[in-house]
Amino acid sequence: MRNIWTPYTYFSRRNFVILIAIQVIIAVVCWVSLDAKWLPTPLAIAQEWQKLVQNQGLIPNLIESVRTSLISLVLAAAFSTLLVFLSTAPLFWPLAKFMSAMRFLGFAGLTYIFTLLTNNGDDLKIGLLTFGMTVFMTTNLLAEVKSIPQSRVDHCRTMDMQGWRISYELLLRGKLDVILDLLRQNAAVGWTLLTMVEGLVRSSGGIGVMLLNQNRYFNLAGVFAIQITILLYGLLQDWFLGWLRYTVCPYLSKNK
Repeated sequence: MRNIWTPYTYFSRRNFVILIAIQVIIAVVCWVSLDAKWLPTPLAIAQEWQKLVQNQGLIPNLIESVRTSLISLVLAAAFSTLLVFLSTAPLFWPLAKFMSAMRFLGFAGLTYIFTLLTNNGDDLKIGLLTFGMTVFMTTNLLAEVKSIPQSRVDHCRTMDMQGWRISYELLLRGKLDVILDLLRQNAAVGWTLLTMVEGLVRSSGGIGVMLLNQNRYFNLAGVFAIQITILLYGLLQDWFLGWLRYTVCPYLSKNK
């Protein structure tokens, strides 16, 4: 029992499952027994979720949002990885740092520019979301490049490697597990940005538009139903990307 309160102590997976189950049961009991107008009951949320599925197209809108999120995630990962790979040469380093600095910019000031650069609302959503994830992933990858010790660069040179071959070995191969982990993190960031993007571009729908509509009319049960749907999908996506990381980089399993 003392292990529960002690940091950095051994705690078996079985005990973790039991502890989580107990905490979930306590949370649900408190939720049901709490009589608060701002917090809908689980039954009300379940009923509203059924209405959203049957009458308002929750599932098709979720699929649309998933499609937008996945396309943007792949593009952001490709752009940021390529840019940071090129930044190992002095010519491209300022460009990568400039892209990283743009993480402070908000979407409100960029919508007009992206509108001019895209052909329709769908492209606009993907463009904004890709930008939002690229700037953060670029920042994190630049930090990883900076953390590579000079001794590893010198080691590559002793093996008769030069120029881009060193960048390939140290970044694309040596940091592949980190890139996949950042991909996983940015997938979560993308969902936090998605509602904002879909709110700005309502023409092609999406679960973010539904969420804003429910919030606009103060339908708290609907808001909770959509948020729980997003949460469950997010956890499933996070598990899959984690599985993908350990599958592509099996050597990491030794450190689980």
